[in-house]
Amino acid sequence: MFKRVRYYIFLRDVIILACTAFGGPQAHIAMFLDILVKKRGYLTEEDLIELNALCNILPGPTSTQTITAIGYKIGGPNLAYLTLLIWMIPAVTIMTIAAITISNFQEQNISIEFTRVIQPMAVGFVGYAAYKISKKVINSALAVVLMIVAAIISTLYGSPYLFPVLLLLGGLISSLNYKSKPIEEKDKVKIQWANFILWAAVFALAAILGGLTQYLPIRLFENFYRNGSLIFGGGQVLIPFLYAEFVDLKGYLSSEEFLSGYALMQSLPGPVFSFCAYVGSLSMREYGVMGEIVGAFAAAFGIFLPGAFLIFFVIRFWDNLKKYRRVKASLEGINAVSSGLVISAAILLFMPLEPNYLNVGVAIGTFILLNFTKIPSPLLIVAGLIVGVLW
Repeated sequence: MFKRVRYYIFLRDVIILACTAFGGPQAHIAMFLDILVKKRGYLTEEDLIELNALCNILPGPTSTQTITAIGYKIGGPNLAYLTLLIWMIPAVTIMTIAAITISNFQEQNISIEFTRVIQPMAVGFVGYAAYKISKKVINSALAVVLMIVAAIISTLYGSPYLFPVLLLLGGLISSLNYKSKPIEEKDKVKIQWANFILWAAVFALAAILGGLTQYLPIRLFENFYRNGSLIFGGGQVLIPFLYAEFVDLKGYLSSEEFLSGYALMQSLPGPVFSFCAYVGSLSMREYGVMGEIVGAFAAAFGIFLPGAFLIFFVIRFWDNLKKYRRVKASLEGINAVSSGLVISAAILLFMPLEPNYLNVGVAIGTFILLNFTKIPSPLLIVAGLIVGVLW
């Protein structure tokens, strides 16, 4: 009975966080610390920091994996999956409604010019994310080189299939510098493969079914599941993947729609990865409202599930694995390439915009406001929408 009450209180806390946690992974972790550690005592501060560090080096949404893993520690897989659902549903629902609204506007020939100001604002948000990430993870000449090379290559050749190759090469190159890491006493790594097999089986099954049936919801699930399995560095690194695949390669969204949705996402609480629901919904607009809802949830589950499977897999043997110097050294290269991809995303997102004084000024102004003031992102987006409507 005590466990059930504790689980209920924990899920209630997750609902509160899902509706109030603005500001991306860094801000989310601060709120997890305040509510889940200091207020409730579900785990220690050291446990949370360690768990968040692990999620930072796994592919997938960092704060989502962290809160899901906390649910796993408290009540096992069932509570963890409930935690994932409760955490993602509010933002996913809002982004789905936003996509349906934009789709209806266009069907009725209603202009979405009111979003014209928040489109360059989205570029400012991504540029700021690139600056913050690089400031945090670029600590050597090798990391600088990897970041610049990754930014140049991904800007010139914006294929979504190139990005995971760049990440793997970055990790491989920096792992050669493993001798600079201190030697730690190691135990034998014992691996339980069940969750890895589950992750791989879903990956393969989605790819096979998508290829055989060409059914768009299955292909969308596979697209997002693949992205969720390959993206290191959180929601900001997700943007170049999505833009390259769904705007440049497949043309499911226009650049204006993509930027408007991403800017709106900055004003919402919860996981940044819920932006995928917006992309998935607009990808199925030709099938009507029900098709858009199906597309949104296919995208959302596709992007969130791999991270959950992988954190459940790795958490069991991470304490021993992290003591290996090659593993530690590879993280520097992966993080550096991730920074380069986010820089590239800011450039690629700005390129379709007209290079006039308004767009340049709004993008730079947004960056300055984010960096030098404490104005919340939601207020900036609301102000941008108001200016766009008045314009």
